[in-house]
Amino acid sequence: MKTEKNKVTIKIPRSLYENLGKIIEAGGFNSVTEFIVYVLRNLISSRSVKKEPSLSQEEIDLIKKRLKSLGYL
Repeated sequence: MKTEKNKVTIKIPRSLYENLGKIIEAGGFNSVTEFIVYVLRNLISSRSVKKEPSLSQEEIDLIKKRLKSLGYL
């Protein structure tokens, strides 16, 4: 069970908060906080999925060449 110790307060401009409140009225969210948490989680998960490969194209080519010489490709 989560407690208040697991949460922090983030300050945003009041006008943004009010605009979000209007947007979520028909969006199926119970609060602006719930919507913001949803959006931030989506942003983080989409960024981790779109992560650039950690190997350069040259390194990938060298690995493929090595695998081919070993008979794997």
